[in-house]
Amino acid sequence: MEETRSIDDQCREVIEKIRPYLQRDGGDIEYMMFEDGVVYVQLFGACQGCGLVDMTIKDGVELIMMEEVPGVEEVRVVA
Repeated sequence: MEETRSIDDQCREVIEKIRPYLQRDGGDIEYMMFEDGVVYVQLFGACQGCGLVDMTIKDGVELIMMEEVPGVEEVRVVA
């Protein structure tokens, strides 16, 4: 029987796939929690205050997260 991974584990796996791309540009991302369809992440380094952060989250992180983790409806950045 296949082991069922929790939504938290699935979200962490997706973040680990994305991290190298942000780190390459001097930034970083960390998974915080999942609640009511929303994944909460924290950004570090060059990602903080970057003018393209909204595009990175909505057009990148959120799309990938929604494709790979059932139940994810949105990704939000926490301070």
